[in-house]
Amino acid sequence: MNLPTEEMKSLLAEARKEVKKIIIGQEEVIDLCLVTLLAGQHALVEGVPGVAKTLLVRTLALVLGCEFGRIQFTPDLMPSDITGTNIFNLKKQEFELIRGPIFTSFLLADEINRAPAKTQSALLQAMQERHVTIDRGTYALDANFTVFATQNPVEHEGTYPLPEAQKDRFLVKITMGYPGKEDEEELARRTLGDEAPAQMAERGGLRRLITPEVLVGFRRTLQAITVKPELMAYGVELVRKTREHESILVGGGPRATQSLLLAARAYAAVNGQDFVTPDDIRHLALPVLEHRVVMRPEFEIEGVRVEDVIKDIVQGATVPR
Repeated sequence: MNLPTEEMKSLLAEARKEVKKIIIGQEEVIDLCLVTLLAGQHALVEGVPGVAKTLLVRTLALVLGCEFGRIQFTPDLMPSDITGTNIFNLKKQEFELIRGPIFTSFLLADEINRAPAKTQSALLQAMQERHVTIDRGTYALDANFTVFATQNPVEHEGTYPLPEAQKDRFLVKITMGYPGKEDEEELARRTLGDEAPAQMAERGGLRRLITPEVLVGFRRTLQAITVKPELMAYGVELVRKTREHESILVGGGPRATQSLLLAARAYAAVNGQDFVTPDDIRHLALPVLEHRVVMRPEFEIEGVRVEDVIKDIVQGATVPR
C-alpha cells in the first residue's frame, strides 16, 4: 500500500483553501470536518445560530463532489420521515419504496436534539453500519455517508439530550464559536457586496476538486500512515485516564480509543504528514473525548468543566519520545 501521494496532499490542501473562501475564520473547524470525512466517521457540530453550520456542510459537499441532504429535526418528526417507507402503488399493484432524506452522502441532521429518542435512534444503524432497515428490508447507504449533527448549546427548552450510545458514535465534537473581529469585519464587507458567502456557493463560485470515488480511495491510503506502537499506547493511556479521574463519572470506552487513533491518522493526512506525532493525538484529545465523558454532579456544581479536565489529563500524561 502506498503512502499518501503528493496528489492527495495537494488536493486536500486545495480543498481546505476552497472551503475557506466561503467559511471565514473557522480553520480548525474545517480541519476537523476533513478529519471526520477521511476517517469515515460522523461529527457532532455545536454552535449558536448564524455561525454557518449548514453552509459549512453544504460547501464541503460541493468541493468534494458529494450529494448533500438536510433534515430539520422537530419534536413531531417520525423515524419513517428520515429513513423512508413503503407505499402501495395502485397502478403497479405492489409496494414501492419511497426513500427518505437519509439516502444521501453528507447528511446535515439539524438540531438533532429537538427530536425524541425514538427518532434520534433511526440514525443509529445508519451511522454504525451504513445500512437502513425499512419494513424488514435492508438497504445500503452511500459509501461516503456522513452525518453532521448540529446542536444549539444555548437553547435547551423542548430538547431531548442525545443518549450516550449515540454520542459515542460521533468521532468528534466540533465547536463552532464566533469569528474573530477581523474575520467578522471581512464577512460583513463581503455580505454587502458580490462575494456574499452563501450566494457564492449557490451560483457555482466553488471548484469541485474531488469525486466520491477519490474520497473513498483516500480512506484506503490512510491505512499506510505510520502510527508507532508507543503512540498507540499513549492514546490508550489518555482514554484510560478519563476512567480514573476523580471528577469523571463515566470515562471514554474502547470506541473512544479507536476514534482518537483514527482521528490522529486522518489529521496527519490533512496536514500532509506520512506519520502520526504525539502532538496530533494531544490536539485531538478534546474534540474526540469531550462528548464521551460524563462529569460527576458535585464537580459540575462547583463549575468544573469537561474541557478543563481533559486538558489536565493531557498535560499530566507522559509524552512518548
